Amino acid sequence: MGKINVSEFVDGQKFNRFHLTLLLSCIFIIVVDGYDMFMLGAILPTLMEEWGMNAVTGGQLGSYALFGMMIGALVFGPLADRFGRKNVILICTLIFSLFTFTSGFANGPGAFGVQRFIAGVGLGGVMPNLIAIVTEYAPAKLRSTLVAIMFSGHAFGGIIASLSALVIMPNFGWRGVVFISCIPLVILPFLYKAMPESYSYYIKVNKKEKLVRTLNRINPKHQFKQTDELVMHGSDDTNSSLRKLFTDKRGFSTVMFWIAAFMCLLVMYGLSTWLPKIMQNAGYPIGSSLIFLIVLNLGGVTGAIIAGKLCDKFGSRRILLIFFTLGFLSLTALSFSPNQVLLYIMVFIAGATTTGTQINTNAYVSQYYPSGIRSTGVGWELGIGRIGGMLGPAIGGFLLASNLPVHFNFLAFAIPCLIAGLSILLVQEKYGHIVAQQEVEDDDVDHSTIYN
Repeated sequence: MGKINVSEFVDGQKFNRFHLTLLLSCIFIIVVDGYDMFMLGAILPTLMEEWGMNAVTGGQLGSYALFGMMIGALVFGPLADRFGRKNVILICTLIFSLFTFTSGFANGPGAFGVQRFIAGVGLGGVMPNLIAIVTEYAPAKLRSTLVAIMFSGHAFGGIIASLSALVIMPNFGWRGVVFISCIPLVILPFLYKAMPESYSYYIKVNKKEKLVRTLNRINPKHQFKQTDELVMHGSDDTNSSLRKLFTDKRGFSTVMFWIAAFMCLLVMYGLSTWLPKIMQNAGYPIGSSLIFLIVLNLGGVTGAIIAGKLCDKFGSRRILLIFFTLGFLSLTALSFSPNQVLLYIMVFIAGATTTGTQINTNAYVSQYYPSGIRSTGVGWELGIGRIGGMLGPAIGGFLLASNLPVHFNFLAFAIPCLIAGLSILLVQEKYGHIVAQQEVEDDDVDHSTIYN
């Protein structure tokens, strides 16, 4: 009878077909998630004109989905740790795809806002679980990189939303942009077959047969048997509970993660909702204004992947601090109204160091907590962060309604980057899962959970 440490086996694998299938499945879902989220910023100027809304009402529309995302993250993160991540991911995908599609039939901001809220519940629920499942199965040396590549699909979805608005709105109006969101409903059966369930969940519910089948998919050359003894380090505790975010001296760092996410999502969603309108007010036509949103999201994709690689090589906290500082500098530079070429460069850097940095913050959080509370940890980080995300569009709407100079809009989004960086600086890594697991391995003591 063999004895295999499941965590070490998964961590030590090379990137292969199993990882590619998981990554592509998660990328597809997060691209659609990003499309549904950022689509509002692309169509909002048209909605405001058609329904006679002012900037404050438009900002409220942006906040409805974010409020739903907060609820979804807080509820579905812990639920997935208890009942499995795969089914929760697919249920949430069904929710946000269906209700984004039906919002295209709305005839006013009230009905549109209600459906945006319900869609937001699904959007918020899917994110922490995608991060958690990629973190769990990624080879250890590629963990931040793969999470960053996967989650950069969120910003890529924003690019598709902006391009769709440019192409579709002139002929089919804003409803045509919204109706595209039904595509995932057709793809769900394929995703159900392709995606694996969390191995820590299989251990928790005593489904060894399915665990063995999944491990054999990871590396077909190493065929596990039902008689094999499967072991997990004690630092990979599979028991889930919100309380555990605050035990083992993790409480202070948990709060710091929440503050960082609050500030970063305030900037991220404030800019994505209002950047086209801000640039329109600065004298750019609607088509040119949408291009700024595309550049912002291109920066988010690029920054996420570059930062992910750097995090794997030099450590997450150091890279996140550098990126938050660059975010502050780029947004401050935008407030000085640079020439158009420099303007595009600064918008690109702002996207790379806000959206891109939040993506890698999520990866950092997912690695900080043990397996059993990983979705809970990321879910609550994103859930609390959504409060900042809701304030972002509302603050942007208030500033625009106040008719303040354009540079005030950018300064209002620059300062939170410094606060987020300070929060990451204060995270106590020595109490995190990575350090705890390394100590177990170095001590060479039997701190393991046996599953046979």
